[in-house]
Amino acid sequence: MNPKMILTDLDETLICSDGSISERTKLVLKQCQNYGIYIVIATARYWIGAERYIEEIQPDYEITTDGTLIHRHGQQIYGCNLEIEDTNQIIHDILLRDDKTEITVATGRQVFWNSKHISESEKLHKAVYCDYQKPLSCQANKIVAELPNYETALEIANRNHCRLQSYRGENWYAFLPEKAGKVQAIRELARILDISLNEIVAFGDDKNDIEMLKMCGIGVAVNNAIPDVKDIADCITLSNDEDGVAEWLAINVLKSVD
Repeated sequence: MNPKMILTDLDETLICSDGSISERTKLVLKQCQNYGIYIVIATARYWIGAERYIEEIQPDYEITTDGTLIHRHGQQIYGCNLEIEDTNQIIHDILLRDDKTEITVATGRQVFWNSKHISESEKLHKAVYCDYQKPLSCQANKIVAELPNYETALEIANRNHCRLQSYRGENWYAFLPEKAGKVQAIRELARILDISLNEIVAFGDDKNDIEMLKMCGIGVAVNNAIPDVKDIADCITLSNDEDGVAEWLAINVLKSVD
């Protein structure tokens, strides 16, 4: 096939379990770019948490922060925000339930965090310390907190009329603008580039990738994906540790354009 865009999640999809992206994967992505195919990452990570990988693979566009932001080479071209009042109310409601919990707040490429160990974090060592004792004066793209269970997080989300996002194997919950998400960002980017969704191949592994895989022309699950993702995928490729994305592209895209 000859797609116009290749869209891929990062963690557990493009990134290996040891935190690396293989040289083969980087080479295959570059070859696709050389054929005029857009390479786009779509990740739950904040921009600063994805920056290392952005520098490595040099995508054409970066959809980050669970689809609330789109950047092109670091320059923001799209954003979806919570209002300032809503941002501070969500933070207040989280702290009411546990005033010791860690909270991260993304506003564009900046991230606030009330951790005393910011410098030790692989993903967020560029975050700015904030104890949230005073209201923030910015609109958040995404607020993430460690909470005891999904029910607690859902109560906060419902109270504030925002979207709740959870992640497999974690007690971290994200609060997003009601109409935000990877799907909305992909639609906007496709509109900007005048590309049909049918001309996009998407790769993913987790529940927040399901809508993305279903909406694009071909949705591919890596073999380590959760069962729900495999069930809706058009194809299943090798795992993230076996260069599944690169393997599928080499067989199904590069061979057809050579």
